[in-house]
Parts: sequence; structure tokens; C-alpha cells
Amino acid sequence: MTRPRLKIAVRRFEPFERAIAKQFDHFCRTTGCEAELEAQAMDLNALHDAIIGSGGLGDGSWDIAFMATDWLAEAQAAGLLEDLTPHMARAAVPDFPHGWSPSLTGLQGFAGGYWGLPYHDGPECLVYRTDLLAEAGIAVPADWDAFHEAARRLHAPEQGRYGTVLALYPDGHNGFYDFCIHIWSRGGEVFDRNGRPDFTSAQARAALDFIRGLAADTGAMVPDPRALDSVQSGLLFAEGKVAMMANWFGFAAYGDTAPDSKVKGKVDVAPLPAGPGGRSVSLNVFWVLAMGSGAADKPLAWDFMRHCARADMDLITTREGAIGTRKSTWADKGVNAEIPYYHRLDWLHEHARELPLTPKLAAISHIVDDLLTKATTGEASTADLLAEAQVRAEAL
Repeated sequence: MTRPRLKIAVRRFEPFERAIAKQFDHFCRTTGCEAELEAQAMDLNALHDAIIGSGGLGDGSWDIAFMATDWLAEAQAAGLLEDLTPHMARAAVPDFPHGWSPSLTGLQGFAGGYWGLPYHDGPECLVYRTDLLAEAGIAVPADWDAFHEAARRLHAPEQGRYGTVLALYPDGHNGFYDFCIHIWSRGGEVFDRNGRPDFTSAQARAALDFIRGLAADTGAMVPDPRALDSVQSGLLFAEGKVAMMANWFGFAAYGDTAPDSKVKGKVDVAPLPAGPGGRSVSLNVFWVLAMGSGAADKPLAWDFMRHCARADMDLITTREGAIGTRKSTWADKGVNAEIPYYHRLDWLHEHARELPLTPKLAAISHIVDDLLTKATTGEASTADLLAEAQVRAEAL
């Protein structure tokens, strides 16, 4: 008799790959299920194409996928996602939704359905080396100008260390998110009240000027940040090659937990810096497990997704180097003994904003990627670049 096979598309990141394998092993051992796991790890662009662009979640190529919340509306509009509501009615997730922060359970509910279970969390924050700031007598930067100046002071390429890093690889991820955060932190808006992009404001000009200036500063920046994605930038920090960065909370935790990390015990987090006339603000984007509308064995897929949402499985996600999503994990004494700032996730979520639910968000993010590439490689004016991006976004 052929054993059932569960096909899962995974965002390439070793903690994800290790955690999902251990969780599946635990699922089979504790339930008696004799299914096999077929997990394939992919970088962001390849993952998006496999599960959405090529329709893999709808045609049965994938039963479950790791999915960023800003992809959900696009996948749902294309008919690629299974509504989890009837599955939750058949076999409820323990403690759901009260065991999670409301910011991790709301984005998945729209269009009359529920489309994903939270798996990995961690809003953007300031991640920094406590030892380096202390040795240099530098206070934790509270605004972007102070951040840039601190990065210049901590830049020491002769010692194999750079002041800061940007993840500008054009994968619709960190470059786009950083652009949004820089606009918000200066008191601007990325989208207007009708959900239309607003890329030509004074705050957007200031945001792009800052990013292109920082990217070009060889006295503060890792070489060629356009070649780096968010994972690669986080790994550089864990290797001791970056002094401070605006990046996901998960990469701070990774620096304190990865077996080969060079910065264990030297990491802390703080709110992101504010811009002129603005305030500190973070971004609430997280990873969910989503079921494909074409999944071959939907009861099996749901039972495993539900298993991953258990408190003990959420701890596995955390202990493998990703970020659990349950409040119980954030408050866990053992986790906070190893990662003393873990409990601050509650605070970060209280100060995080969300992007609008639109099937066009991925396309808009790639327009911003093109904008950032042109800004960091060419001489066109900021105003002209933003105007071009605005026209392209409106044409969607």
C-alpha cells in the first residue's frame, strides 16, 4: 500500500527546514500517521512562482506552503487557497485565537474565509551588537541620522566588520518593506485611504534619498547590498560581520541561538529609529502555513498544520532558530533565559503597521525593487524615479 505523501513548499532558511522536519516526525510518532514528507526549500522569487505564479497550490503540486501574509490576497483571489474555516470546525486549533497576539490572527481572515495559520513571526526592529556600542560609547540610535552616524563609527572592514547592511536583492521583500518603514517613520503614508500607492510625497522623497545615500556610503555599508536578501544579511550579522541593522527580530534570535554564531550573548534589539517629524514604527508581516485548494489529502494537511500550531511545536520552531508565534513561547522562561529580549515581541507588535490586503501587492513590491535598483545604480533624480514608480503602480 502506498503511503500518503505531504508536499510542502518551504521558504529557504535552515531553521524553517529543520523545524518543519522535526514537527512532521513528531506528528507521525504521536498520531501513528504513516505519511511521508516531501519538503522543498526555495528562495523567495522561486517560492512565489512555484505556489502562486505557476498555480502550484491549486493544481496539487503542493499541499501546504510557507506563505508571507502579503501574498495571501493574491493567492486567494486566484483560487489557490483552501478555506480553513470548515477544517477548524472539524478539528479546532487548541487555544485559537486567544493563544496568539491579535496582530497574528487577523490578516488571514478576509473574503469570507480564513487562509493561513501563523508559523513564524518577528517584526522589524533595530538589531545591534551590545559590545561594540558599549566599547565605542555610542547610545542606541533613536533616529535615522544617528543610526547612519553610528554605522560609520562602527565600520571596520580591516577587522572584517561593516557598520550596517541593507538587503536590496530584488525579491519583493526587504527593499520594499524598508521603503515603507522609512516613509512611515517620517510621518508619511505609502498608500492613500483608497489603497492607491502614494510614492511622490515629501516623505517618500526623503525615504528614498536616505536609502540611496546609505547604500552608497562605503564608510558604513556592506559591499554590494543589492546582492543580499534578508536571510543573507541576517547570516552576516551572526558571523560577526555587521555591527547593527534594521532587520527582522528573527535574525537577532538567530544570532543568539545558531550553533556557529559569533555573536552569542552580544545581541540586543530596540525600536526602529524615527525619521524627522515622525516616530518609530515597525511592520507586521509574518509567515503562515497555507493549504492549497488542490491539496490531495486535505484532512491530512489540516491535521499536520493544526499539529504545528501546538504550544510544544511552536517551541520547536523557536529552538531551531525561527520565531514562534504563540504568546506562551514569547513568555517562556527557558526561551527568555537564552534570548533575554524575546518577551519584547509583545511591545513590537503594539507598534507595528500592516500593508493593505490587495492581490497587487507582490507586483507593487517589484516596482519598488526596480525603483531601488535604479536609485542605487544610476544618477536619475529621486523625484523622477518616484514619479516613474507611481505611474507604473497606478497602471496596475
